[in-house]
Amino acid sequence: MLATLVSLAGGLVLLVVGGELLVRGSVRIAERLGVSPLLIGLTLVGFGTSTPELVMSVEAARMGSPGIAIGNIVGSNIANVLLILGLSALLFPLSVSSAALRRDGTLVILVSALLALAGHSIGLSRAVGIVFVLGLVGYVVHAYLQERNVARVAAAGHTAAFDKGEAAEQLDPALRPRDRVAPGLLGWLLPALMAFGGLAIIILGGRILVEAAIALARALGLSESVIGLTIVAVGTSLPEFVTSVVAAIRRQSDIAVGNVLGSNIYNILGTGGLVGLIAPTAFPPEMLGTDLLVLIGSAVLLFLLALDRKVVRWEGALMLAAYVAYTVWLVTRSG
Repeated sequence: MLATLVSLAGGLVLLVVGGELLVRGSVRIAERLGVSPLLIGLTLVGFGTSTPELVMSVEAARMGSPGIAIGNIVGSNIANVLLILGLSALLFPLSVSSAALRRDGTLVILVSALLALAGHSIGLSRAVGIVFVLGLVGYVVHAYLQERNVARVAAAGHTAAFDKGEAAEQLDPALRPRDRVAPGLLGWLLPALMAFGGLAIIILGGRILVEAAIALARALGLSESVIGLTIVAVGTSLPEFVTSVVAAIRRQSDIAVGNVLGSNIYNILGTGGLVGLIAPTAFPPEMLGTDLLVLIGSAVLLFLLALDRKVVRWEGALMLAAYVAYTVWLVTRSG
């Protein structure tokens, strides 16, 4: 058991470190290619910080563990809302832009429902993967056009995609694009080594984490779905946890909420889409009931609580209590 826990922790560390290196290297390469800082933030930084979920789910699907692959996506989105935003609101009440909530909060509910619909029909097939990836591309294009228009930003607020990238850049200034780039071959070589090295590390970390999660499920007598929905999901959501809590502490509550909304959109459309394209997989039967309802319900709950443009401490406590109750129910169900 101890060796399994060490492997689990080691896999998570490799995922986070590898993801950091991949994003840093990719940002530096994009700088040299003349990509705009806005586009870098929306794509490389925004989606790059979701690479732990992506690699973990793809590796689990490739290794024949749909409970971990799908559970990681569903569980991460549930944890992002109920656990991460719940704790953030408990620490410091969150203010929410009503226009941004209507736009991005509604989209989170919609993509959650689409994931549930896929689960009850054809699973994460290649057809679903194509639709999800195209949906993500469309969302990023929309966000890019929105952020370029100062008047639209002033009226409707920043998009969740922008807030997700901004939260990561504020936490780690090394991810922010620079005005000057390193000259010569070295300016290309080091970023390339970081990017490819980071990719290799997260693939290794994902493989180790999947194997450790399977072993832990067997040792505890729990299903792989429960491990994927809880331990793995929370572990791969650590970057979102840190960035949202730090943003809340800095009183940047709009960024804290936008970071979670953006993460949930990227998780379903990006991670779910690429799982469908690379390693199509069906949903575990035990996940087709309550778990998908909790996924949609958590998104609806956040939308309803934030209708008055804030999430206060008692509402954060309610979200945390809901997450604890759901986790206890999961373990009881599996046992």
